[in-house]
Amino acid sequence: MSAPGVWWVWNRFVSAHVALYRVSGGRIGGTRKGAPVLLLHHLGRKSGRERINPLIYLRDDGDLVIVASKGGSHRHPIWWLNLREMPETTVEVDGRRQRVAVRQTSAEEKAEVWPRLVEIYPPYADYQARSSRDIPVIRLSPA
Repeated sequence: MSAPGVWWVWNRFVSAHVALYRVSGGRIGGTRKGAPVLLLHHLGRKSGRERINPLIYLRDDGDLVIVASKGGSHRHPIWWLNLREMPETTVEVDGRRQRVAVRQTSAEEKAEVWPRLVEIYPPYADYQARSSRDIPVIRLSPA
């Protein structure tokens, strides 16, 4: 399958995931391999269109922590490129929407939470090992 074909299928999968998550209040699609999943809203930095991505998260001191891994790709996920230009956004967690402030963690903060992120989702360790980039960790704090 060509790259555009792969992305077409992926985008349909994400749309179905979001729909099931919403209709079930997070009971369906609310976890991935046992790790909790939220829905991240962001605006396309070029198109201005609203986008929604399901992402694994970690709760930490009242914040939500997400990882811009893109499966260990050498490129950042589009949602992170969009989010870097947004000081605040919306997430859906457990069937509820909430506004959050967006901030990339420092190297020290990442080192502190990284073991816990790998604990809830072990593939993150492999993703970082195979990527040529330092995978960003993002903190979402209640706004």
